[in-house]
Amino acid sequence: MDQPLFTLEELSVKVRVHGSEIAEWTKAKLLRPAGFTDENAAFFTAAGVDRALHIQKLRDLGYGLEDIQKIMKKVGLPKTAEAFKKDKSAGKFLTVGQLAERTGLSPRTIKHWEDIGIIEPEMRSEGGFRLYGDIYIYLCQLVRDLQLFGYSLEEIKAVSGYFRDFLALQRDMNAEPRDEAARKLEAMLGAVEELTAKMNLLKSGIARWEDLLKKKKKEIATLRTKNEKRTTPAKGQAHA
Repeated sequence: MDQPLFTLEELSVKVRVHGSEIAEWTKAKLLRPAGFTDENAAFFTAAGVDRALHIQKLRDLGYGLEDIQKIMKKVGLPKTAEAFKKDKSAGKFLTVGQLAERTGLSPRTIKHWEDIGIIEPEMRSEGGFRLYGDIYIYLCQLVRDLQLFGYSLEEIKAVSGYFRDFLALQRDMNAEPRDEAARKLEAMLGAVEELTAKMNLLKSGIARWEDLLKKKKKEIATLRTKNEKRTTPAKGQAHA
């Protein structure tokens, strides 16, 4: 899940090409960044590294940027065309700042959840830059819901672990030995039943509060109207 990600500086080291040269490649549309950080710095995926390596090989053979553009247009780059097409999906990933903005959380909260193992970035650079898929908007909302349900961060971490185990078994039942898979599945069912019971209690409590607030809102409005109709006593005059 945690796929490699590269900033411009890290790509420069991988390809052994100066960053300014890579910037020229992107300007000529030979290389496309997967996206940009919150500070508007470009980042690239592993497919981008592969593509950059092929561009540099052509440069070493003496081809200019215009010649490489023609080669790309006619035949593409060896073994990279399909990967480059798939790499376009990386634009759907979110930086920490973008995820915070979409969820109404602070970047600090998201980083804290990651540090304690509640969420995991889908892509990460060697320097620690991280990207999250769109699904994390929903997952962060679920984590916040669990906090409202009274779950501690440690309990939420356990629930997120169940999610990861479920997805792993759903992809491949043989990912775990039969007995271990059975133990984890039983634990998941227990967690579902426990959360369901808490939600039912919350529903009952919410219904009571909705009824109470509805009534009290009318009573408070009535008192406010009565108060507005009261005659303001003159200075020094005793209240009736």
